[in-house]
Amino acid sequence: MHVFLSAPAPVTTLAQVTSTNEPHSGRYDRQIAYEHVGPAGQRRLAASSVAIIGVGGLGSALAESLCRAGVGRLRIVDDDRVDLDNLHRQHLYTEADAAAGVAKVAAATEHLGRLNRQVQIEPIQARLEATNALELIDGVDLVLDGTDNWPARFILNDACQKTRLRWIYAGVVGAAAMTMNIVPGETPCLRCIYDSPPPSCTAQTCRSVGVLGPAVHMIAGLQALEAIKMLLGRLDAISRKLVSFDLWTNRITEFDVAANAGAIECPCCKAGEYDYLDV
Repeated sequence: MHVFLSAPAPVTTLAQVTSTNEPHSGRYDRQIAYEHVGPAGQRRLAASSVAIIGVGGLGSALAESLCRAGVGRLRIVDDDRVDLDNLHRQHLYTEADAAAGVAKVAAATEHLGRLNRQVQIEPIQARLEATNALELIDGVDLVLDGTDNWPARFILNDACQKTRLRWIYAGVVGAAAMTMNIVPGETPCLRCIYDSPPPSCTAQTCRSVGVLGPAVHMIAGLQALEAIKMLLGRLDAISRKLVSFDLWTNRITEFDVAANAGAIECPCCKAGEYDYLDV
């Protein structure tokens, strides 16, 4: 997803793929059998809604995982189109999508509809902006970061703190990835960790240094699992740390961000200043 802090693009909502009322007919039996889900948990997932901001590598994997898990409504937001260089890591899309330059939200809606007709997909072809962020996350239970740049994440952080919405940050470049759960009022927010987005000239990107598909899917899998815990209401089971992976060197690091954030007077989650929404 390409997100810019320029004049906002209009939000265009495509035709929705509506869910059916058919019984699951054994679809979720193995998931229901897990002791922390059960029939009540599956019903809770079916009643949940999630906004996925960006349906590139992370976002398409997140959308597929949650669609297969039976999360009732998925709002997918992206302004980009499928390109050939997406296909090594963005499993929802095909060569035909790339050849036709199909909008990612349109291609994702079609493929997700084939995976699970019980899930309602709400595609929005737009780029995240300070001016539309609150609209894009309105009415959902959880927000997932599928973006590929820091300015977008700081907008998301402000929007979710302002609306008291839980969200899960994640990023990947090369073979390195990290993720952090953010629960307003309970955990540090993104601005507790980073004062501001790094300058564009210093931030590594998938375009500048590359990215490996398995690294994308590993961190998206962890992000999706933490999302399911949150949707099940199991905040006792979520990670409260910033988790970092270097999958090339097989190094996994957990940072206890709460220990350091307590001494920081965060302008966002403590002072209620939403600088990136007020651009």
